[in-house]
Amino acid sequence: MIPKEVLRKVRHIEIRTKGLVNELFGGEYHSVFKGRGMQFAEVREYQPGDDIRLIDWNVTARTGNPFVKIFEEERELTVFLMVDVSRSGHFGSFEKFKTEIGAEIGAVLGFSAINNNDKVGLILFSDEVEKYIIPKKGRSHVLRVVRELLYHKPEGKGTSIKTAIEFLLQVAKRKSVVFLISDFIDQDYIKALRIANRKHNIIGIQLYDPLEKDLPEIGMVKVHDPETGEQFWIDTGSYRERTNFSATRTEQFERFKKNCEQINFDLIQISINEDFVEPIMTYFKKRKKRV
Repeated sequence: MIPKEVLRKVRHIEIRTKGLVNELFGGEYHSVFKGRGMQFAEVREYQPGDDIRLIDWNVTARTGNPFVKIFEEERELTVFLMVDVSRSGHFGSFEKFKTEIGAEIGAVLGFSAINNNDKVGLILFSDEVEKYIIPKKGRSHVLRVVRELLYHKPEGKGTSIKTAIEFLLQVAKRKSVVFLISDFIDQDYIKALRIANRKHNIIGIQLYDPLEKDLPEIGMVKVHDPETGEQFWIDTGSYRERTNFSATRTEQFERFKKNCEQINFDLIQISINEDFVEPIMTYFKKRKKRV
């Protein structure tokens, strides 16, 4: 039995995202993510200016008048929302946790896909794959996806993006659009990401809290280094220690961004204290120019 509070959240997110999908994301999504190709739709009489290579000679011979073949885009795509539900996502120094922002982003992308007649699947992962929903169409299906994003309680303690990618490669047999939503606080997954990105169209959405880079003065704080796994204490009352920590974390962010560029992995970086609409729309517009 799903708690009423969760159902209210699902309804709230549906109402909020519906406007975004209709007014902003719907058209951008459609123009950026093309279908698998062109399929035959119908024939019609030849009109001046039509490409003569499209003439249907069989129909033309039968009727005595020139007819051309009309093709339309085969729209249906498979979209996967691959979402990190590890405990590092249950952090937020502002109104919402990273997991809550991720759920809203997933809802917007899910409804955009459904509105364009695409299938939507869900992969929730921590240090293992915790939930898999097979890609399907329809409003009720995407509402189930959003419900899982909000309601799922992670069992794993860590994060393994590599494990999630390997699972994706097993279940996604055809080329798919994949939105990988995570804070990317993990190790040893760039090689797997490079391989998967050659087969699928993967877009990373990195959620971060500004406090993960710039610590306030709050005394002694225990910090976990995502690259080495080391845990250590920082005296945030010390300006020197705060500055060193900030420089180290900024360098890690920039290194990750550079690694993404080297493997042609599209990355959208979103701070949880800002509206996520602008960075995603900016990405859509830049990508549309490449299409």
